[in-house]
This record gives sequence, C-alpha cells and structure tokens, in this order.
Amino acid sequence: MPVPLYQAKAEFFRMLGHPVRIRVLELLQDGPVPVRDLLAAIDVEAPNLSQHLAVLRRSGIVLSTRDGSNVIYQLAGGDVADLMRAARRILTAMLDDQSGLLAELRASEGRSS
Repeated sequence: MPVPLYQAKAEFFRMLGHPVRIRVLELLQDGPVPVRDLLAAIDVEAPNLSQHLAVLRRSGIVLSTRDGSNVIYQLAGGDVADLMRAARRILTAMLDDQSGLLAELRASEGRSS
C-alpha cells in the first residue's frame, strides 16, 4: 500500500528538521562545497557532520563527489534552494507580524487596557 502524500511530506520535513542539516543546505545554495569547508563553517565535530550529510545524501537532496582526497557536496537540484528561500520569506513575514504586534503592545502600555 503506497504511503499517503501528506505522510511522505511529513517524513521529508522531519528529515530536514535539524539545524545542522538546514545550515548545510544553506551553504550549498551557491554551489558545490568541499566537506572541509562545511566543517569549518558549521560548529560540529566531523563525525556528527558526517552523519547529517549521510541523512541528506540518502534522502537524495544532496550529492557527493570525490576529487582525490576531497569530498565535495552539492544540492541535487534547484528545488531545495527554492525551498530554503521560501522558508526565509515565510520566517521574515512571521517576524514582521510579531514585530508589529510588539510595537502595538508597547504603544498601548501607557493606555489602559
């Protein structure tokens, strides 16, 4: 029996649901990056980063190639970069809304509720 689409989507977002994985995807948006550069940019131990990269690789959203002793990662397609940009727009809108509400609350502090 096939998995319902909503369940597959939930699994996809669960796979993305770790800050290290999101950071890796952000770093790969501009093109391929050697694993040593990913490690320098992300504050985690090498084995931890390796585990997260393996999860992303198994899911098919990142690809790895070997160039001599270097392993280079890249996004499997532009849709992931689009998703990261969409997430940034959504979060920006949410924070803008919250900032507006905070400003209203501060403005009304002097008035009686």
